[in-house]
Amino acid sequence: MRREIREEAGVSVGRVTYHSSQPWPFPSSLMIGCHGEALSEAITIDAEEMHDVRWVSRDEVLEALAERNPQLKVPGPMAIAHHLIKAWAEGEAGHFS
Repeated sequence: MRREIREEAGVSVGRVTYHSSQPWPFPSSLMIGCHGEALSEAITIDAEEMHDVRWVSRDEVLEALAERNPQLKVPGPMAIAHHLIKAWAEGEAGHFS
């Protein structure tokens, strides 16, 4: 997780906690979902890998989950990303302080 985030968003990550997993559409593969503690707010996007990388507030994410934020869309409930985002927005993720 640390390597992927560093390569694609340029964000250094410290502590990491496991959240959940789901099957991945490649044979015998599994996607794991984790929350990580960003060590800085600096972003260096890899445009080959990512379309958009930015920081958003918890309030912005809660509005997006309620479909009331036209500037921010979140994946649907079938995606592990939805559950990672929702857990963070509801204060149920990582517990880094």
